[in-house]
Amino acid sequence: MPELKIEDLTVVIDTREQTPWDLSPCRVQVAGLDTGDYSVKGLESVVAIERKSLADFVQCCGSERERFQRELDRLRGFATSAVVIEASWSDFELGQWRSKLTSKQVQASFVSWIAQGHRMILGRDHETAAKIARGILFYSARYRLREAAEIVNATMKVGKP
Repeated sequence: MPELKIEDLTVVIDTREQTPWDLSPCRVQVAGLDTGDYSVKGLESVVAIERKSLADFVQCCGSERERFQRELDRLRGFATSAVVIEASWSDFELGQWRSKLTSKQVQASFVSWIAQGHRMILGRDHETAAKIARGILFYSARYRLREAAEIVNATMKVGKP
């Protein structure tokens, strides 16, 4: 079976995504996703990435916390899932956002979600976060393709004398 190339990958971007990442050279398809903002065509129930800007993430630590926790609970059901935040730890420390939440509260939320077992990735900025997400999507698809090939090969060997 030929190795998957990044330009052969089709990334699915949720229709509600307002500031999509540039994931070239991947192909892109816009479609509704039940969970997450990004997935891989054919692996929508296996791979999910949630994108958060700094402002979005701060809201998730405060007024949107219950809704975001439900999203995290759904992400738990995916073989590969991550929340990629377009911010750095320094951004958390500076606390320059329009919210009454303190930098300590945002930091505590971030690490508490990690302690719950969620993959929370600080992607520094929009472009860097896109590179991280593209890598996660590509290597997840490649891994799943290899896994499927191994299952097919093992199944074919069972029938041979």
